[in-house]
Amino acid sequence: MKTFEEHLQAAAATHGHLCAGQVIGVRMARRGCLELGLDPDEHADRQRLIVYVEVDRCATDAISSVTGCKLGKRTLKHVDYGKVAATFVDTHTGRAVRVVAREDARDKARAYGDGEYGASETQRVAYQKMPDDDLLIVQSVKVDIPPEDLPGRPLRRVTCQQCGESVSDGREVVVNGRTVCRACAQASYYRRMD
Repeated sequence: MKTFEEHLQAAAATHGHLCAGQVIGVRMARRGCLELGLDPDEHADRQRLIVYVEVDRCATDAISSVTGCKLGKRTLKHVDYGKVAATFVDTHTGRAVRVVAREDARDKARAYGDGEYGASETQRVAYQKMPDDDLLIVQSVKVDIPPEDLPGRPLRRVTCQQCGESVSDGREVVVNGRTVCRACAQASYYRRMD
């Protein structure tokens, strides 16, 4: 496995800068993989590890950088809970661990800083030094991944009966007997202007 510093440099390069979130994300990814007995740098089976991230912030880029999991490969899943947490799933064994950034880590960071930095810089420096138990909570969990959420080609496609767009892998809904996409069934995040 690459060193912590190598993973940190790669994550910062991918993200564009080094921040406390990058450090936490690298630490989370390394710990999650370690708990599952997986080396994130081995590329033999890129579909073995699936990671569910619960936030769309800096830590997510670092987790993706370390693990190689990506949205486009269907090995990185975003579940928007707004939490600095990620669940690492070994698809071969079914084992899963959820790694959460401790809320009290910000307060503990002061003990690892030398007082000359501001809060964010103190956190960035401290998060590199802190023991895992002061920074992270690790929980064994069970994740049932439906076949349509696994990596690989779509299992099926349907056409929305309202907008005519294609919908993959069971993301459609039936409303009043019509098969429609979620955007047509619910309020979508966009408004058509034509």
